[in-house]
Amino acid sequence: MPTTSSPSPLDGLRFAFGTLTALPVRVHRWDRGAARGGMLAAPAAGLVVGAAAAGLGLLLLALGAGPLLAAVGSVAVPAALTRGLHLDGLADTADGLGSGKPAGEALRIMKQSDIGPFGVIALVLALLAQVAVLAQLYGDSWGRGAAAALTCAVAARLALTLAARTGVPAARPEGLGAAVAEVVPVRGALAASALCTLAAAAGGVPFGAYGTVRAAAAVPLSLAAAELLLRRCVRRFGGVTGDVFGALEETAATAALVVLAFGH
Repeated sequence: MPTTSSPSPLDGLRFAFGTLTALPVRVHRWDRGAARGGMLAAPAAGLVVGAAAAGLGLLLLALGAGPLLAAVGSVAVPAALTRGLHLDGLADTADGLGSGKPAGEALRIMKQSDIGPFGVIALVLALLAQVAVLAQLYGDSWGRGAAAALTCAVAARLALTLAARTGVPAARPEGLGAAVAEVVPVRGALAASALCTLAAAAGGVPFGAYGTVRAAAAVPLSLAAAELLLRRCVRRFGGVTGDVFGALEETAATAALVVLAFGH
């Protein structure tokens, strides 16, 4: 029997954690209402992932490891908590964009299980950038490294909220992209962006005025980078797919870290 009642906030949280993480959360509803709540709650899933990433980094430092190993640990946690799906989406999207094929053929390439040269290059560069920045920040101070791990994880999932906004179509009639495409009202996406930016700014307060500005800037600038990729994918593929969502997440995470790398 189809579900006719309105979804609760808990349904949205279940959707967010059940689809965007590998945590053992059962999704009870897959309708558009639950998807809307889930995509609006995506930054909350990012907060949990970021906290786990920061926690491992700090634990490694406390045990005597250097900043580089702590950075590797913090980058490994999001990959593990998503079963590598977002990294796989980045690689597949890079292969699709780099193929030079028509939209239908490019989408077919993205569904293949193998990774082509464009995908390998995108993965290597993204992971190297993330590890390099976190190693720098953990070397500066434990607090800066942990705050960066949190901020980039939230910004990364916030990019998914914006990508699911009204006006951004799905490239295929099936899959995760179709399930969440156009479920988030534009006002809701903008409100979530403003809230996350304010939260990032608050997190930067312990690091001084410049740290506050830098943390606040990391969120909108990471969203701008993801938006550029989103528009390219919509023009190229005709809309979004699950792989595109993964690529947007990794792009926003990397861009946020790069912004946080500048200045001391």
